[in-house]
Amino acid sequence: MHTVSSVFPSVTGPAYLPFLMGRFPGAVGIPGLRWYDRSRKCCTWPDYARSYVGYEMARINGDLDPAAPTIFELVPRSAAAFSVVTRGLARTDTLAALTPRSAIRAAFTHFRGRAERWIDIDREVADSVIERVRGDRPDFVFAALTGIDKASHARGHDSPLVLDALGVVDDLAARLRDEAERGGWWDDTHLWIASDHGHSPVHAHDDLAREIAHMGLRTVAHPWSAGFAPDVAVMVSGNAMAHLYLEPRQRTRPGWSRLAPRWQAFADQLLGRPSVDLMILAEGATRCEVHAKRGAAIIERRDNRYSYRRATGDPLGVGRDLDGDARETYDATIGSDYPDGIVQIAVLAGAARSGDIILSAAPGHDFRARYEPIPHRSAHGALHRDHMLVPLLTNRVPRIAPRRTTDLFPSALAALDVSAPTVLDGRSFL
Repeated sequence: MHTVSSVFPSVTGPAYLPFLMGRFPGAVGIPGLRWYDRSRKCCTWPDYARSYVGYEMARINGDLDPAAPTIFELVPRSAAAFSVVTRGLARTDTLAALTPRSAIRAAFTHFRGRAERWIDIDREVADSVIERVRGDRPDFVFAALTGIDKASHARGHDSPLVLDALGVVDDLAARLRDEAERGGWWDDTHLWIASDHGHSPVHAHDDLAREIAHMGLRTVAHPWSAGFAPDVAVMVSGNAMAHLYLEPRQRTRPGWSRLAPRWQAFADQLLGRPSVDLMILAEGATRCEVHAKRGAAIIERRDNRYSYRRATGDPLGVGRDLDGDARETYDATIGSDYPDGIVQIAVLAGAARSGDIILSAAPGHDFRARYEPIPHRSAHGALHRDHMLVPLLTNRVPRIAPRRTTDLFPSALAALDVSAPTVLDGRSFL
């Protein structure tokens, strides 16, 4: 049993990419569950926005950086069950796929807010995995069981329904081991159980899009993401983080130094809201500002090194200025309220598809009050440790301590004796 860090934003979809690509989501073109396409190259009229909640989930494969391979492209004998990302998989290797019939059922389950039905879907996913392993024994299998997340949102992450969902995971692990022992290949098998994000209770929903509109600004936000000449595009993920795109009619990110004369007062208002814990102001690919009510700092990224310089305080609670590589900054922040925060902020703020302002919610808050079929009694997506620290259980002792969920991808390739890509955000723990 290990504790490792997820990624920012800590939300399903983007947070699968470490497992399947070994990369941070912003670095490969997926800055959040929802994002706005300034370039107009990926998303089309009338909204130029993307949401992986609903039918646009199928767009994620095409939105990914084509130069970054998925594990399915590197390991041909793979299978995946209920995975958001399927690039490189044959249709027959996509288990528990959403057929028209199952898609209607999943939509009905989601929009009726029936969290208990997701547990039944998880059981069907587990059955499909066992059937494929028994019949074909693929080299690599990825199985996503989403009932824990749905139950946590609907009932709270410590509810009995969540324990039922965890029981499905436990049962699948037992069945996989039983199949492997009966078949005589357990000693050659790596079985890993991990989560893509954590959860924490929510007691206040700050409807960010509505509140910004009350400031007199024209906004667009899902599900009503089309609008005339918007001032701000509000893209919420999970629902404890948000990208804000200012003056979204511009085709490239202006950088905060150019936006500040008009938007500084707006940024100050946002930071004053009880729901906002961290506010990140993106300057470009290599530099951003991090603000909290306890002060501000500058984060820079150059040549795979990261620096954190306190300006008027210590927003991440690091306790000192810092300059180091990804491992050194991880070690310096893992015990803080924002594990791996320096690296995660630098990568996400530097991503071309990210917003000009990135918000991370304060514990107990999120940024969306309407249009949620399942009421969010628990949420995720933020940079806070409750969302960023996740379990990793392995059936073998690793050679070095795992740090990040990005470590699973190169470790899987090492176990399969497959050469890893040159550019990765993790390292093998084998």
